[in-house]
Amino acid sequence: MKNSLFSPLAAAWVCWAIVGLSPVAGKYAVGVISPALLVFLGTLIGVLYFTPWITKNHKWGELLAPETRWKFLFIGTFGTALPFTISLIALHYTTPGNAAILQQSELFYSLLFAAIFLKEFPSKAQLAGSALIVAGVLIILIKEQYTPRWTGDLLIVGSTWMLQAGSTVAKKLPKYLDHRVISMARNLFALPALVIILAAMWLLKENFTLVPNVRMFSVLAYTGLLKYGLAMVVWYKAIRALDLSKVTAIYLSYPVLSLLISAGLGLETPTLYQLFGLAVTFAGAYWVSMTVKKEGH
Repeated sequence: MKNSLFSPLAAAWVCWAIVGLSPVAGKYAVGVISPALLVFLGTLIGVLYFTPWITKNHKWGELLAPETRWKFLFIGTFGTALPFTISLIALHYTTPGNAAILQQSELFYSLLFAAIFLKEFPSKAQLAGSALIVAGVLIILIKEQYTPRWTGDLLIVGSTWMLQAGSTVAKKLPKYLDHRVISMARNLFALPALVIILAAMWLLKENFTLVPNVRMFSVLAYTGLLKYGLAMVVWYKAIRALDLSKVTAIYLSYPVLSLLISAGLGLETPTLYQLFGLAVTFAGAYWVSMTVKKEGH
């Protein structure tokens, strides 16, 4: 993919569209492939996705350089291996719509990490939009308290800090690194943690699910080619050009797409509190998006 295809703001919205499918794909993965195994195999596909470009452009040296390898390992572990595995486990309990909306709790950590480590301080308009997003998350979380869905909901909310930690470290990488090098690194350096997770499952005699059918291969193709491939390219293109907390708020409006697709496929019936929470979060994300446009990005 050439850099000229998308502006940074357009790249953020392309990522929004791909990620919007993620909770639905994760729900379809239940019963046909174990969460950790799906992340592991999807990551391998992601590595293959980027290998031709990395090889053609002689980027293996940058990928394995001593000065960045530990940052890459952090990004791969906390940006892919752990949070993606946890979110897939959460979908054994909660619905795609809930998972998508609650993923927006990531904004807490986006604002905090960006201010502390990146010195990117939110404007008043951004804080107001962000407050709406947070309010929508709380509506869902409080309503599901002590229900069977709550386990999955808490897993989602409790793991989103990892994604922002990985993104914050990515912003501190050398400026000369192409975003495709970072995307490849996120896949490649996720493998050690995933191997450890799979080995631990084997030692603990956990059951591995792998049912080779059309559903499983479709989920795997989406995960490896789109989520761990194209989505990572456009995500890093966006966050390296725009403020991290602003890009996060834009793409976290994806529950609109997730809930519509999930309902259309019969995976859940949207409730009044879900729709209200969704409307509040989307209003906040749209507000922040307009702030980005006014600033000329």
